[in-house]
Amino acid sequence: MKPIIKVAVAGAGGRMGREVVKLVLGDPELELAAAVNRSAVGTDAGRLVGLDACGIAVTNDLELALAETKPDVLVDFTAPHSAVAHTRLAIKHKVRPVMGTTGFTPEDIAELDRQCKEAGIGGLIAPNFSIGAILMMKFAAQAAKHFPHLEIIEYHGDQKLDAPSGTSVKTAELISEARQELRQGNPNEEETIEGSRGGYYNGFRIHSVRLPGIFAQQEVVFGAFGQTLKIRHDSYDRAGYMPGVKVAVQKVMEYAGMVYGFEHFID
Repeated sequence: MKPIIKVAVAGAGGRMGREVVKLVLGDPELELAAAVNRSAVGTDAGRLVGLDACGIAVTNDLELALAETKPDVLVDFTAPHSAVAHTRLAIKHKVRPVMGTTGFTPEDIAELDRQCKEAGIGGLIAPNFSIGAILMMKFAAQAAKHFPHLEIIEYHGDQKLDAPSGTSVKTAELISEARQELRQGNPNEEETIEGSRGGYYNGFRIHSVRLPGIFAQQEVVFGAFGQTLKIRHDSYDRAGYMPGVKVAVQKVMEYAGMVYGFEHFID
């Protein structure tokens, strides 16, 4: 029988954080150690997410929660400006960070990897926990070997803070590993409206759509002589990310060092 993994959730009152709390409370292999949120302090975490009371009160002090409850893993879906600080706090207390938050630079990741290894713990920074989205990224990287002309179009709701999305950036990075830089389009093209061709990355373009009513979609469009190929993933509910979150929580218990990208856990 597998040992139960104790999980602390940062951003427990947020849209993704609530789903993580529900996941942990409903899974016999996981145990909720702490629920951290800026608001709703003192509220039972179960009640916060619409379930029965679980006996864990929401707190707004992440470091105190980590020190007192000694969880195995911290799952964090907060905000980019706090991501690095929260990860450092987790490592300081030898809690394995699973970060669903953007805002990490390559230098941050390298430093956090060093800290994780020194502490003898694993960690994960993942722009997307959807297994379907990870497969989309992998398929796109494979296709780019044969269809080097491409563009990425990602769609999110109008309240999303970052553009392009972390998922599209990660997709672009994987494609760039499989394809040499190729400057696409007419060399004499001119934008008559600034930004109309999208963001430039390694020779191709990324377009960010932000509209109410959209949840999260992304497609990679490939063009070649006489044909096109489209690889698309659509998310309709945040609960769809939770199987991936559980995989991440289990995997970080098995190694030391910081991993960037959930795709490393999907064969």
